[in-house]
Order: sequence, then structure tokens, then C-alpha cells
Amino acid sequence: MENEVKEIEKSIIKKFRKQIWARFVKAINEYKLISENDKIAVCISGGKDSFLMAKCFQEIKRHGKMNFDLVFLVMNPGYNEKNLNKIKENAQILDIPIEIFKSEIFDYVNTLDEGSPCYLCARMRRGNLYSKAKELGCNKIALGHHYDDVLETILLNIFYGGEIKTMLPKLHSTNFEGMELIRPMYLIKEKDIKAWVKFNNLEFLNCACKFTEENYQKIETNSKRLEMKRLIENLRKTSPYIEDSLFKCVDNINLEAVMGYKKNGVRYSFLDNYDEKSK
Repeated sequence: MENEVKEIEKSIIKKFRKQIWARFVKAINEYKLISENDKIAVCISGGKDSFLMAKCFQEIKRHGKMNFDLVFLVMNPGYNEKNLNKIKENAQILDIPIEIFKSEIFDYVNTLDEGSPCYLCARMRRGNLYSKAKELGCNKIALGHHYDDVLETILLNIFYGGEIKTMLPKLHSTNFEGMELIRPMYLIKEKDIKAWVKFNNLEFLNCACKFTEENYQKIETNSKRLEMKRLIENLRKTSPYIEDSLFKCVDNINLEAVMGYKKNGVRYSFLDNYDEKSK
């Protein structure tokens, strides 16, 4: 078991150094995600993204120069026994000392008649994670959203929200004072995460939600995020640079060439100083 863990850890630093490790470190440094004396709750859902994030955190704590603490937090919102045991098994395989706490989110969400309750479930899960992390003395929670999640969010907001907007690499909590959310997997592409999983012969949960298990076909049919994922896959066939251009568009907005924008709840129009520009 010890040798297996060592090989998995080595694969992050060696085999997938460029695709995973370098991008993890770049996000940490570029977006200033970790500070001295942080105590970070690394939130593990049971999927490949969060488990890889946990291993990367262990590596950066082992090899990095900053002093910070980690708690590997698993919320059990009502997993069935098989799925919960799978999470425990993977934590043991990967040598991650998880701390599990219980909530009743699945039971509550399943009483709602709103089609797919995934958005509400995600909001409630995050609130519970913030609360538990703060109780444990943490000042940050880390979530495993990756590069593809960012791209999908950009397109979702353009096509269905009518705005240029994405998930940020970090943000302050509005409901839990002194708490911050960070996304250190921000620059890592999903295909590289999948390649790491396959290389190490690992198996993770896709989604352990009761609703997903019972309504998988319905969710697959109605999922707007899945629609965006497929759109991006088709765009990649047109050009390998499409996804990088899409990612850059929210980091390179030209305010002189947009009709309007919002800041701190106030809307601004290009007409506000239109005549002044001609003087």
C-alpha cells in the first residue's frame, strides 16, 4: 500500500508535472490562493477532481515554503453505504486523512418538486462546508473546480444568463465573515485529470447524489452544463486554440468596446462618457 501511494504521488510530480503539478502551482501563485498561516479545509466530494486536489495540497505542503495547515473535509449529505465506503476506500488508498461530518441535504432536496435540484444542492453543500470549516478554525475552503468548469460557466452565462461572467479563482464569503473560497484546480484541464486517474488505475465516484441515481437519464437530457461541455468538445475540433481564447476573454475585457457593464451593483453604459471621447 505504501509503495502504491508513493507511485501515485510521484506521478503528479513527474509523469503529469506539466499538465497537473505546474498548473496547480501556477494557480496558487498567480491568484495568491495560499497565505502564511492559513488553515484550509480541502473539500472532498468523492470525485476525481477533489481527490486529486487533496493530493496536490499534500505535495505543496511537503515541498512548499509556506507554513499552512490542511483539513481534508468530507461532508456526508446522505450518501448510500456503498458510495460512502468508496470514498473511505479511496482516501485510504491515497493516504488522505479525511474528516467526515453528516448533514441531511439529500433528504431535504429530494422532497422538492423542481426537476433537477442540483443548483440548490450545491448551494446548501457549500454553506454546510463553510460552517463546518469555520467550526474547525479554518479561514478558507478549497473546491475542486477545474479549467473546463470555468469554460462551461462562461458559456452558460453568455447563452442563458445574458452576461459575461465566470467562476473566479477565489472569493470572499458573503455569509461567513473571514472565510474565503479558493479554486486551486482552476488551470488544470479535465482531460489531464482523467489521464492521471487512468494511469494510476484509480476509480472515483461521478456523483453520489440519490437524485442523480434515480433520474440519471432526465438529468443527462436537461443539463445545460452538459450541453456546454459538448459544445466545447465540438469547438476543439475546429481549433485547438478555441478553449484558451474563451478562457482569456474574461481576463481581457476591453471596456471601451462594450455597450455596458456592472460594478458594485451599479450599471454603466458606453453612453455615459461617449461625447467626452470626441473632444
